[in-house]
Amino acid sequence: MVAVLPPALVLVTGASGFIAAHVCKLLLERGYKVRGTVRSASKGDYLVKLLASPNFTYVIVPDIEAPGAFDEAVKGVDAVEHTASPFHGRAVDPQELIGPALQGTKGVLDSVQKYNPSVKRIIVTSSVASIMVPCELGTVFTEKDWNTYSPGCVEREGVNAPNMEKYRASKVLAERAAWEFVEKEKPSWDLVTVCPPMVFGPIIHEVTSVGSINTSVAALHAAFTPEGAKTGSDAGAASGNWVDVRDVALVHVEALAQEKAGGERYISSGGPFSWQMIYDSLHALGHVDGLDVEHLPKGTPGSDKDTKYNVFSSKKAETELGIKFTPMGECVKDTLLSLKGYGFH
Repeated sequence: MVAVLPPALVLVTGASGFIAAHVCKLLLERGYKVRGTVRSASKGDYLVKLLASPNFTYVIVPDIEAPGAFDEAVKGVDAVEHTASPFHGRAVDPQELIGPALQGTKGVLDSVQKYNPSVKRIIVTSSVASIMVPCELGTVFTEKDWNTYSPGCVEREGVNAPNMEKYRASKVLAERAAWEFVEKEKPSWDLVTVCPPMVFGPIIHEVTSVGSINTSVAALHAAFTPEGAKTGSDAGAASGNWVDVRDVALVHVEALAQEKAGGERYISSGGPFSWQMIYDSLHALGHVDGLDVEHLPKGTPGSDKDTKYNVFSSKKAETELGIKFTPMGECVKDTLLSLKGYGFH
């Protein structure tokens, strides 16, 4: 196991994505050189302008499922942050999600083995979707847990499987494939996987319309619109776990810089949430420059007082990597301010 330290050259796949843009930004701030893969020159040019660093370059990979898609991109890099994978709930055919997630991950690992086997570390963005299983509320999950349910559900039900099970299957199959690759090929590099839940936080990547906001931030945006505001049991119900995108980026970067991270999985979670908790956390801040907090939705205060939550424990990331997770109110405030900055109210 070898730590990858600046000024190492790091490949970030899917660099124009929500999480990836923050990973690129933090790597550059830490003194790394970054090569990003993007689907088009316009996406790459946006990042060049955004990141404004001579240490950022991009290469175009139009289709991450294509054989050899990453062959050129991996050459000469010291490490890989593989973040490219779709997240949405619109897939009819499960392969819309499973194909890019699974083949993209396998493709990166294959390309590294063929063209740059001396790379030191590969970090794969996975998800708590690869950890969770149907369970009683009140369950605590750790990195030892694996989603054994979703792949079978999708195999049985195909296009009729619930949309979120299609997504969860894509994540667990991709992460499993990465660990199986390491077990079988015994490469000289080591693997780390990062498993976040719903990711909120400020957007810095290219978003041209409300309809193109990434799925998790779109859910938060909708909850603060008059038509999407939650009340009563909808506000108070357990809605999963959440994390700030800047913390997810930090876990990715610390997992490169710290030798002991090699071969490990890390849950990256700020804790459980209900929409009522989200509303309360913002209103508890009081006055916020740039936001009319007083007139934003308040939910139904107290609606979550008896709510039980499943928890994805970030204790390992906190103790091993030294991560201090952003408080909910700060994350919600910064997310809403960034949306306002893009013209989305």
